Amino acid sequence: MTETDAGVRGAPARGAWAKGPLRPLRRDGAGRGPGEFRHLGLVAALALLAVVGVVTEPDNFPTSGNLVGILALAATIGVITVGQTFVIIGGGIDLSVGSVMALASVWATTVATQSYGPAVMALCAILVGTGAGVVSGLLISYGRMVPFIATLAMLVSARGLAQRMSDRKTQLVRPENDAIESLSTTKVLGLPLVVYIFAAVAVAGWVLLNRTTFGRRTFAVGGNPEAARLAGIDVRRHTLYLYALSGFCCGVAAIIIMARTTTGSSTHGDLYELDAIAAVIIGGTLLTGGRGTVVGSILGVLVFTVITNLFILNGLQTSDQLIAKGVIIGIAVLLQRRGLRSPT
Repeated sequence: MTETDAGVRGAPARGAWAKGPLRPLRRDGAGRGPGEFRHLGLVAALALLAVVGVVTEPDNFPTSGNLVGILALAATIGVITVGQTFVIIGGGIDLSVGSVMALASVWATTVATQSYGPAVMALCAILVGTGAGVVSGLLISYGRMVPFIATLAMLVSARGLAQRMSDRKTQLVRPENDAIESLSTTKVLGLPLVVYIFAAVAVAGWVLLNRTTFGRRTFAVGGNPEAARLAGIDVRRHTLYLYALSGFCCGVAAIIIMARTTTGSSTHGDLYELDAIAAVIIGGTLLTGGRGTVVGSILGVLVFTVITNLFILNGLQTSDQLIAKGVIIGIAVLLQRRGLRSPT
């Protein structure tokens, strides 16, 4: 049974489907207006941060090297954020993304894996990340565990396994596998290849969410799981796919972090889950699911990355960065709640 099987027992009629939570014309769950205004607000925030950067650090912030550095820094967390966006729109949450990325980087840089060359290293990172996502998805969809608990367990387990495999030591990418490092050092049109990987993942995520049946089902499952089930969607299987996708993005992010640092380490990705969730929230995705955009999440990543860059350039402490991020998250959630209470 599919969404279009109007006459199947237990499924709503086509007219009811068109008016319900599965309607395909409003894929962000909120109509065009609110989403566009939020995106414009994030663009304005980026412009304001750029002005602050030019005023406070005129010799460092507007340089091409710094701007490229911002994009390269955003690449790792940005790829993870794309996967997190799908999970949260689908009504879940993934707290394990940072630990899974660390595990994938460690597994890919072991002596045994590196002996097969950079292609196998990249494939290993993707398979490890996807496999961890599948495990979380199985626990949530078929084991009926709460997403918070299941992914928290994966967070702890993946980090512990990464520490066990690496013996808490940093593993260097060997010189013969410098193709991994070249993803960060090789530039095309002035931008390193890792930025293009980020862009490719973002574009693919946008297409998948907005132009495919998978995306429509994601909004449906997050908006009203029971209605989605009655419409013929296998909610449990789709949930499994969402967490596998998040794990896949963690594997890609592991490749990027290996390219940028030339290492695999159990310390990679510390607190990345918080950064990804924060970017998704300020990008307009509802924590309750059913509404969100990849574009908003990417803009959220850029906002946080620019803030981090400004704090570093101005010599401010990490604790101040965390306070600023916390304030931004709180304001974003309050604005979401206000928007939900406002009449439509």
